[in-house]
Amino acid sequence: MTTPRAIILGSIIIAVAILISGGIIKIGPKSAGTAANAPAPSAPPTQQQAPQQPTSGKVSVDDDPVLGNKDAKVTLIEFSDYECPFCKRHFTDVYPLLKKEYINTGKVKMVFRDYPLPFHEPMATFEANAASCAKEQGGDSAYYKFHEAIFNKTKSNGNGLTKDDVYQFATDLGLNQANLKACADSLKYAEEVKKDVADGGAAGVSGTPSFFVGKSDPSGTITGNIIVGAQPYTAFQSAIDPLLK
Repeated sequence: MTTPRAIILGSIIIAVAILISGGIIKIGPKSAGTAANAPAPSAPPTQQQAPQQPTSGKVSVDDDPVLGNKDAKVTLIEFSDYECPFCKRHFTDVYPLLKKEYINTGKVKMVFRDYPLPFHEPMATFEANAASCAKEQGGDSAYYKFHEAIFNKTKSNGNGLTKDDVYQFATDLGLNQANLKACADSLKYAEEVKKDVADGGAAGVSGTPSFFVGKSDPSGTITGNIIVGAQPYTAFQSAIDPLLK
């Protein structure tokens, strides 16, 4: 087999493996800090080879942005990647329903934590940092407006947006573009993003999107069920509704 044909065949195998992996993009056993951690199997992973996914975990909301009533009975923590196509699918198909039924009604507060994957660079970490720069200017409200702008516009997979696109969101949302550009270009919040990745990995996150659902605790740390992948709305209903009783 010629080299070009081998490369094409390998790309197809990896794409198929991702599409059948349950709506989640996974990383290898190391932290998602460098491109060296991107999986490079010699053959598509099988169901028997996959490690057992934990069903519950303990994780902190940290100082990450909150959407909804901060005194809500239930907390939903999302570990996500702005350039992950399955994360975008969740944003498009499920997030609006969660907002309507649980977040806007004060029942659930959502906390978004960054988990950029190395094979979604160069933009995944840049966008995560830029969103924190938006929060710096306008608080949690500005953060989530910026968050929604990214997910609405990106085509995913690491090249869904340009830096100029990201800067423009600041102007569109009434933020100071020059200040956001300086903040984003400096990767001011790079350590905060790395902490999110480390905390997620310690709690059992191995890919995106991953969610923790548990009763809110004054300590800011919840112990809850893990929902892995771009699951349907009913999966969240089943996890949230018993906690509201």
